[in-house]
Amino acid sequence: MVSFALRVRNKFKVKGIHTISIDPSSKLRGCKIIVKGKNNTLHIGANVRLRNSEIELDGNNCTLSIGDNTIIGHGCYLSSREADTSLVIGSECMLSRNVKIMTSDGHDIIRDNQRINIAKGIYISDKVWLADNVTILKGVNVGEHSVIGINSTLTKSVGTHVVAVGNPAKVVHNEVSWRNELTY
Repeated sequence: MVSFALRVRNKFKVKGIHTISIDPSSKLRGCKIIVKGKNNTLHIGANVRLRNSEIELDGNNCTLSIGDNTIIGHGCYLSSREADTSLVIGSECMLSRNVKIMTSDGHDIIRDNQRINIAKGIYISDKVWLADNVTILKGVNVGEHSVIGINSTLTKSVGTHVVAVGNPAKVVHNEVSWRNELTY
């Protein structure tokens, strides 16, 4: 059950029976959370900070999970759509403003009467930094301690300890790490 305080500060639209767990130490302000379909799971871990963003689970058996101590900036859009997709964001990640992460294109693309753009899960490891206006598309994995640069679109998976930039994003540095000065 979602607490009264969370409902007052955020807009929840939940249709159907789902599992929603939001750690009481997390702070959500001005968010829109939509969960519809069947048997979806939303998990928001401890000490998560999420402001003026949208979370969407739309389908059946979808999962969206945000790990402990993750910070998500204004205008972000996190979407796990269709059937059996997962969007997992690890612990101690930082998503700057206007980040978009989507497991689906939102509409079917058909060739020879077959759909060619099937939804796929996304996994973002611990301690990943996504800069302003980054887009992460379906089927992508991001390795721990990686940085995706401003205005980049990540269409393919990247390993650990890398910096990737561009549209489409390409790895430009290896063996890097980063730290959030706001936590010191």
